[in-house]
Amino acid sequence: MTEPTDSTSTILPMMHDVLQDIAQQTYPSATLYVVATPIGNTGDISLRALHTLSIVDAIACEDTRNTGHLLSRYGLSKNLIAAHQHNEREVAEKLITRLQAGERIALVSDAGTPAVSDPGARIVDAVRNAGLRVIPLPGASAAVTALSASGLLNDQFYFIGFLPAKAKQRETFLFSLKSVAATMVFYEAPHRIAEAVDALAAAFEPTRHIVFARELTKLFEEIHRCTLAEARAWIDADAHRQKGEFVVLLEGAPTAGDQDQIEAERILTILLQECSVKQAATLAAHITGQKKNSLYDRALQMKAGSDREQD
Repeated sequence: MTEPTDSTSTILPMMHDVLQDIAQQTYPSATLYVVATPIGNTGDISLRALHTLSIVDAIACEDTRNTGHLLSRYGLSKNLIAAHQHNEREVAEKLITRLQAGERIALVSDAGTPAVSDPGARIVDAVRNAGLRVIPLPGASAAVTALSASGLLNDQFYFIGFLPAKAKQRETFLFSLKSVAATMVFYEAPHRIAEAVDALAAAFEPTRHIVFARELTKLFEEIHRCTLAEARAWIDADAHRQKGEFVVLLEGAPTAGDQDQIEAERILTILLQECSVKQAATLAAHITGQKKNSLYDRALQMKAGSDREQD
């Protein structure tokens, strides 16, 4: 294994050239810049984001203390405007006035991408309705970060965000998701993760896979995948697993093809206990209507796996 080396001497000159290129790009005035910020590791901000934050006239942010601290880490200081879920509409009017005067204003949340389960959507909507320009700067997103490391094989995902806090509303909402085939993405707070897992277990099949992505990009980052039946035991096994912010990914409902495959394997499992591989495949083909050759290949794999387990 190659040991990490100090690459600062190589990277810094290259960064200087990249920063020069970024500085020469166009940054129109009278524009709202939607800037993604790190979800934990301060190294996850883009050079373009840093340059934009350095040239804007003001920054609208979820919490001025958090954003002030983040800016100080990069040696920046800016006029900060509190823009949270309780004052978005009022702040939007003030921002529009300043934008119409030709200012550049950045919009950030405490972590990640604004307007994605964070304040910002109402401000962006109001700015657009006023005929002003909005430019997004891509960056960290907890949902996409968790998906990339989950190993769940699905080209589609359904972003849900936070579940309803009240049990009955949560139960009704989850029931409406039972047939969703896409991977479902939830956010959850640490003090509610246990009851959220119980609600998921009550609403969905125990064989579905679930992924817990906790404290992403931070020192105690943890990503764990198991079946829904095993989820609560994993949470309870370590008190630290009920700390930190969570992204929870739930495997989607099986498609018709998946369900046919599951049923064929169930039948093969029963038949292989009494029949040869060839006989099991033939009978399974008659029962399911699936092709005998593919069932024979699958029966061979299942038989070989069973023999290895016995050894």
